[in-house]
Amino acid sequence: MATHEHLIPLSIDYIEIPVTDMAAAQAFYGAAFGWQFTSYGDEYAGIRTTAEADGEEAGGLALAAEVTRGGPLVLLFSDDLDATVAAVTAAGGEVVNGPYEFPGGRRFHFTDPSGNELGVWATQ
Repeated sequence: MATHEHLIPLSIDYIEIPVTDMAAAQAFYGAAFGWQFTSYGDEYAGIRTTAEADGEEAGGLALAAEVTRGGPLVLLFSDDLDATVAAVTAAGGEVVNGPYEFPGGRRFHFTDPSGNELGVWATQ
């Protein structure tokens, strides 16, 4: 794994997303969010988002035999929710809820090519 600096005790620090097709997952998240990846073999890839500096990782994609929706919901932040909806659908994701308003802004949920459900929110 790339060097990872832990800065905030007892906070969520790294998340692993199970995927059934590593290449399809990397293509989707790269196209939808601009993420880059560090390959650690055929079954794992570290996630480097646009927020991480110097190659630090925010999480990883882990190859899995199957994916089950309904676990913890990962929420990403966007400064342009409508553009993010368009990027997610153009990359092959499916919007499954929203966009809708909630206290604090707007959000939507989507599924990735492996069937994981994630959400994106924005202040407007």
